[in-house]
Amino acid sequence: MRFILRFFGFAAAFASLLLVSGSLAVGVLLWHLSAGLPDHAELARYEPAMTTRLHAADGRIIAEYARENRLYLPLEAVPQRIVAAFLSAEDRHFYEHNGIDPKGIGRALLANFASDAGRPQGASTITQQVAKNLLLSREQTYTRKLKEILLAFRIEESFSKDRILELYLNEIYFGMGHYGIAAAALGYFDKSVHELSLAETAYLAALPKGPNNYHPFRQPEAAIARRNWVLERMAANGYIAQDEADAAMEDALDVNPRSVSPHEIQAGYFAEEVRRELANRFGETTLYEGGLSVRTTLDPKMQAAARRSLVDGLVRFDESRGWRGAETRLDSVAGDWGARLASLPTLEDIRPWRQAVVLAVDAKGARIGLRPDRDATGAVETARLTGRIAAQGIRWTGKRRIGDVLRVGDVIHVEPLKKASNEYRLRQIPEISGALVALEPDTGRIRAMVGGFSFSQNEFNRVTQAWRQPGSTFKALVYAAALDSGYTPSSLVLDAPLSIAQGPGQAPWSPSNHNGRYDGPSTLRAGLERSKNVMTVRLARDVGMPRVADFARRLGVQDDLPPLLAMALGSGETTVLRMTTAYAMFVNGGRHIRPTLIDRIQDRHGRTIFRHDRRACTGCAAPVWRNQNAPELADNAEQVIDPLTAYQVTSLLEGVVDRTLSRVFSGFDRPLAGKTGTTNDAKDLWFVGSTPELAVGVFLGYDRPRSLGRSAYGSGHAAPIVRAFLEQALAGKPRAAFRVPAGIKLIPVDPYTGERTASGSGAILEAFKPGTEPPVRELPPMAEDVPADVFSQEAYAPPGFTYYR
Repeated sequence: MRFILRFFGFAAAFASLLLVSGSLAVGVLLWHLSAGLPDHAELARYEPAMTTRLHAADGRIIAEYARENRLYLPLEAVPQRIVAAFLSAEDRHFYEHNGIDPKGIGRALLANFASDAGRPQGASTITQQVAKNLLLSREQTYTRKLKEILLAFRIEESFSKDRILELYLNEIYFGMGHYGIAAAALGYFDKSVHELSLAETAYLAALPKGPNNYHPFRQPEAAIARRNWVLERMAANGYIAQDEADAAMEDALDVNPRSVSPHEIQAGYFAEEVRRELANRFGETTLYEGGLSVRTTLDPKMQAAARRSLVDGLVRFDESRGWRGAETRLDSVAGDWGARLASLPTLEDIRPWRQAVVLAVDAKGARIGLRPDRDATGAVETARLTGRIAAQGIRWTGKRRIGDVLRVGDVIHVEPLKKASNEYRLRQIPEISGALVALEPDTGRIRAMVGGFSFSQNEFNRVTQAWRQPGSTFKALVYAAALDSGYTPSSLVLDAPLSIAQGPGQAPWSPSNHNGRYDGPSTLRAGLERSKNVMTVRLARDVGMPRVADFARRLGVQDDLPPLLAMALGSGETTVLRMTTAYAMFVNGGRHIRPTLIDRIQDRHGRTIFRHDRRACTGCAAPVWRNQNAPELADNAEQVIDPLTAYQVTSLLEGVVDRTLSRVFSGFDRPLAGKTGTTNDAKDLWFVGSTPELAVGVFLGYDRPRSLGRSAYGSGHAAPIVRAFLEQALAGKPRAAFRVPAGIKLIPVDPYTGERTASGSGAILEAFKPGTEPPVRELPPMAEDVPADVFSQEAYAPPGFTYYR
């Protein structure tokens, strides 16, 4: 008996020792694990990586940039049905436990000991998943699991259940590049969380367990089964009625992936320019993780018109040079030609053009197969569409027989001749390139930007990155310097051969007019309208090239123009954006313009961190209305040139359009001040001009400069593009007039001599600064056929403005 008592005593002592030792070991282990745990207080400062979104001026999204595609959504903005779905799928006792689910852990341990599977089962609560996703690694070990449990306890002590659930719903990965419930709803169904159906909600709740296991395209059966399981759990937990669950289970898994691309509105160059500016201003991390909301200046309708007008101009020039042949060939069109065609590189932003392959050629035309699209999974669609190219579709090539142009297997580009038609027109990617930019003269907001034929083909933006010779468009700056130095639009300058010594050992420089004609003494207006090179050089020599260079700097055309007379003819280099901005400054009264692609930027919290319009509006935020005067926005822009000089240049440039380019702009019923430019050997063709509402610049040329041909001029190729764009961009907008600054005197003069004359046929109203108007001569009585209201506009003139007869 004593032996038995001693045995049990020894056993009890040994068990107590083991218990104490075990407790001590567990305590040491927990202390060791706790010492290495991350600070859970970091969750209070948690700001997940979020998507930066670019919006057009009308609010539509044009581009998104992210490392993790996520849109943060506060829990109060999440519908209760979504909360119910996730609780049913992941942690139905979430609002009852203290961070862990003991029963679930027990079931997982038993399953792991009984199973030979390599990956152990988990029983993580939502709190544990938050700890793992935000503070720990994803390794599948028991040590990490213990850390997860310890952190879950701490998180539950420090944060409310709602805050934990909010972190979870915004952090978890849903597959297909989407993080968080808001991005997943958009990414899978192109809907906001409030628009999701019950079946769609259940499917999203099914994904966190394993997005790849329930992929809607690769694993559709498993995806539907998991979705239906979630619906069953929602019904069992009382969140929905059983008949609702049954009805939702009958729904197809209709996933509609959302696509956001600037190519959809052909704004690749614009979006990339904004992306570069954001990266330079805030850094790559903020750009791709900061969740910025960027309201750009882009007008989608003007952007579409800009690309259409530029492409039409490029194609018109390129096709006049003839057909260059197929881009490439397929060895055979037998069998599935569509798959082989779809494997070739293509341009994504040139719709309605499409890539096609010639399937057959006969005397009446060619049968073509159109490149098949890809479905949401990226797989080539099974449908094979065909069309025809008849003689009409190749007329521009100069060939009559289809067989002289196309062969079976040729890979080409085509464009539909008509909507809902099976007839196509042959196209070719133009070799020539170009650029178009349009901005508001008053604000500098860039409304449209096209940096080339296709952003997919070449990301080089010729609006901002191509430095080219502006040719005669630069002459406006020379004339501005002259007018600011005392010349008037009616001042006479000799248009005659000129020879300028260039120093010892160098031959004299003898500039000449492009047509070889000289008109003798001519007014400044005639010199600019007729683009007289010799007159421009004489003006530059008289006012001094340093002054011309100063005007180029002030107007932003060139920062450090060499003071050489040849520069007066546009032999320096600048960009389309810089030159267009300078012309816009003429129209806006000589005030400085900061061209911008961005109106304002907000951070993830909605705070404005950048605003293009820096004007202060005192009184705009008045809390109540007490009959006070309406607040006024003071224009604090720097006055870079005299407003009277700016208007005189605008008037001269308006004459260029009205008389020199009258054929191009015949019937264009809006004021337009502009100038063409054609450089030596026609390597660069330009037109830059502005209406009161919109300044536009167009450039055409090869990326590796070479002659465009002896018949190539800015008036014949660049100016028509501007007209086509302005007619579309300004359609439906009221007609405006150029603002005339106070102090300008409009006096009728003879356009050829610059002398005062009777108003009427042949006379023009010339703009003069006070004290510079031509002397008064005794004029004959006004003819009876001159309308009596010719000078009746005095009633509408601004203060200080005078009409003179």
